[in-house]
Amino acid sequence: MTIPAQFDAKTIENKWYDYWMKNNYFHSEPDHRTPYTIVIPPPNVTGVLHMGHMLNNTIQDVLIRRARLKGFNACWVPGTDHASIATEAKVVAKLKAEGINKNDLTREEFLAHAWEWTDKYGGVILDQLKKLGASCDWERTKFTMDPDMSASVIRSFVDLYNKGLIYRGYRMVNWDPEAKTTLSDEEVIYEEQQGKLYFLKYKIEGSEDFLTIATTRPETIFGDTAICINPNDERFVHLKGKKAIVPICGRVIPIIEDEYVDIEFGTGCLKVTPAHDMNDKALGEKHNLEIIDIFNEDATLNSFGLHYQGKDRFVVREAIAKELETIGALAKTETHLNKVGTSERTKAVIEPRLSDQWFLKMEDLVKPAIQSVLVDGDIKLHPARFNNTYAHWLNNIRDWNISRQLWWGQQIPAYFYGDGKEDFVVAESIEEALVLAQKATGNLQFAKENLRQDVDALDTWFSSWLWPMSVFGGIMDPESEDFKYYYPTNDLVTGPDILFFWVARMIIAGYEYTGKKPFTNVYLTGLVRDKQRRKMSKSLGNSPDPLDLIEKFGADGVRVGLLLSASAGNDIMFDEELCNQGKAFTNKIWNAFKLIKGWEVSDSIPQPESSKVAIEWYEAKLQQTLLEIEDNFEKYRISDALMAIYKLVWDDFCSWFLEMIKPAYQQPIDSVTFAKAIEMLENNLKLLHPFMPFLTEEIWQILAERTPEQALIVSTWPELKPFNAGLITDFENTIEVISGIRTIRKDKNIPFKDTIELKAVNNDKASTYFDSVVIKLGNITSLEYVSDKVDGALSFRVKSNEYFIPITGNINVEEEIAKLAAELMYTQGFLKSVQNKLANEKFVAGAPEKVLANERQKEADALSKIETIEHSLAGLK
Repeated sequence: MTIPAQFDAKTIENKWYDYWMKNNYFHSEPDHRTPYTIVIPPPNVTGVLHMGHMLNNTIQDVLIRRARLKGFNACWVPGTDHASIATEAKVVAKLKAEGINKNDLTREEFLAHAWEWTDKYGGVILDQLKKLGASCDWERTKFTMDPDMSASVIRSFVDLYNKGLIYRGYRMVNWDPEAKTTLSDEEVIYEEQQGKLYFLKYKIEGSEDFLTIATTRPETIFGDTAICINPNDERFVHLKGKKAIVPICGRVIPIIEDEYVDIEFGTGCLKVTPAHDMNDKALGEKHNLEIIDIFNEDATLNSFGLHYQGKDRFVVREAIAKELETIGALAKTETHLNKVGTSERTKAVIEPRLSDQWFLKMEDLVKPAIQSVLVDGDIKLHPARFNNTYAHWLNNIRDWNISRQLWWGQQIPAYFYGDGKEDFVVAESIEEALVLAQKATGNLQFAKENLRQDVDALDTWFSSWLWPMSVFGGIMDPESEDFKYYYPTNDLVTGPDILFFWVARMIIAGYEYTGKKPFTNVYLTGLVRDKQRRKMSKSLGNSPDPLDLIEKFGADGVRVGLLLSASAGNDIMFDEELCNQGKAFTNKIWNAFKLIKGWEVSDSIPQPESSKVAIEWYEAKLQQTLLEIEDNFEKYRISDALMAIYKLVWDDFCSWFLEMIKPAYQQPIDSVTFAKAIEMLENNLKLLHPFMPFLTEEIWQILAERTPEQALIVSTWPELKPFNAGLITDFENTIEVISGIRTIRKDKNIPFKDTIELKAVNNDKASTYFDSVVIKLGNITSLEYVSDKVDGALSFRVKSNEYFIPITGNINVEEEIAKLAAELMYTQGFLKSVQNKLANEKFVAGAPEKVLANERQKEADALSKIETIEHSLAGLK
């Protein structure tokens, strides 16, 4: 067949992905082989591919494709997460645009819209991953709201409740007024914001006296139910037992005493608003204070806000400050830097709010997860520095608020049979709940219609923390063949931003339900940032469309570009030039392949010595690199593994090996060397395949006719064998000799087609094994070893060895001597200036070590160059 001049990425990508899918290479079933399993971090069902996904899934695909080549039964389970808050927000916005209010719908009607949205947009990102080359087992695709997945979540809830680990409590929670739901502590991001500190004057009842209290939130005065002073604060002894009047609303509240108040902080007085502050709630419970909730669920003020009812909290803040100033109740304001909690998902400022919620006790559950990672090392985080982050989170863990005031998600399986807060049962189905309710009430006539299921949904993370188990049916059927074969999984690739949200919780769930770790290694990728170190985002407009990049540079080029600079845990400063570098590498391999396939092959000519030693050297180099690659994979240094392959292919194979074996112009190559060249190319393709699947499969299939069983994707990874490291060292010396010859040819304008002689003084007793290569690549008629320097010759040195090229008629000796003398004078002057600088004590004392090292290197280079010039001059005189 005619090999195209250019690698047509788009056509080839479609061709081979279809071929892989048709032959079902991605699908895995339990068999006699050792399993290698990865579960995908499930992206939001409504998500689209972004640069972070590109990086994460490329790494996963590299691991899976390499495992396949190494003979493992590789299984990569894809899927999507229902993403309660994000998806419900999108559906609500869509309905609003259509003039429909969610509150006017029944739960069933709303869920019908949510499923319609999911069916329309869900899974788009999984289809996009195919463009990247992701070799997921698509037959195993899971969605966290699939019936079997939801059943797993419900069973887990019931199990944990029955163990006494889940409880319902009236607690202060983080409330997102935009999403209108609670958030766990980990979903709250604290940001420093510039605000104001308001000093408010509270009048003392029955007198003209007042006390001053500082607050950042004057709107919360409508929820004040006490003023608190420290009993040891002498400034306020006269206020003990008295009452104060809240400005604007006129409510009379007690002045209480508690050592919780810091005498040194602020004014020494504290307003207590139990409904809207965690610490105030604790004080309220201790002193039996009234609780007044002043906010609606969207953070507008309710009727307790009087004439501000229905207005937004931030609008009210400014208006109240003005009213307080008008009535003389605002002493002063100051600018104030404050840490404000915001919702990770909606970015809204969260409100502390008292609410009936469901919680999971974490104190005991977390212990095996701490032991496994931080003590026993059964699970390893890569890079290990994230152990500190993991330890901080788990050692300071609080009970997990697992309920959300949403409809999209798994509905909490609690069924109320009476009006009391504790009048409920927990069961996997309403039928089971009915039996429990009849038992609880002692009423066997109690009807199913009288049961009311909790309207709230479970936190999305309470679903995805079961992911490595539930995708294999491990919660519903722990004895299933799939679960026993594929679990525990091997590697997890994810971002450090969900180390607690997802990774730690999966570890906790794994030990709780199976007594086993869910995976062995966690590879934590960095964030993809732009050249200015900004996180890539749609809002900043600095994130390229991954599909556009694939269109422009090819999937292989994008994969290589991303991975070349993606060391574990470190952020990537992304530049399109990286993808261009990946595309250039693609072209380099394609051109090398075309070169080999373009050679005429002869069975009748003997193998040249230069080709024989070249093959021996490259086989050793391949084995040395394979050893380095294996070490890098073992340490999860995927970027370093790729760089080792990149150098092997670009430098060693293309730049040296092919040059050494290349036949003379329009001459055939011997069949022995050609066969070895194909073998070496095929080994390179195997190493490259996990990183560049499309290009490598295309070349592999052109090199020979292959059956589906012989496709590269299911080929075998090169085998580690003993190798002669001495050959590699010797060839490094040979490279310097060839470079010296080429430099003289270039400097003296000696065309390569003109043959030259080479004489050498082998002071180093260097190996002569590669002399045939030196002769070929230097176009040398004879290579002779002599005992002394050669007069009338150009020379260069490699270590202690001296090499001489006798001058031919096309070089003017007098001109060459004059040129070398001028170069010697310039270099001596340069050396003097460097040495003067290094002799300057003030410079040496003040210069950074890097600058000093640079100057010392300049000195060494100049000394070496002077020695070489002097040798050349001596040979010419």
